Amino acid sequence: MAKVTTKKAETPAKKPAKAKASVNIVKVSETILDKLKNLSLEPSLQSDIVWCLGSYSHDHNPVGLIEKASQALVLFKAEQAKKTKGITAKFISDIELALASR
Repeated sequence: MAKVTTKKAETPAKKPAKAKASVNIVKVSETILDKLKNLSLEPSLQSDIVWCLGSYSHDHNPVGLIEKASQALVLFKAEQAKKTKGITAKFISDIELALASR
């Protein structure tokens, strides 16, 4: 009799969903920082975001980025109401999406 061997199907490892959300908040935070610099808005918020990005690169804790993105969202909504050029509805919805996925 011939020996029959069966191969077990290997399932690919799935990445945790939380990692994707944290990547989004980093990209959104960098976009927020660029927009704040281009429009010369809130230098203190700019420096806080820079600090939080550096902190995140060391400890991977997005709490500070989430907090600063929330503050920036309020600022950008107020600027959009003033019809400031460069602040689009898509930009604001991207920030809201990143905050909602936390």
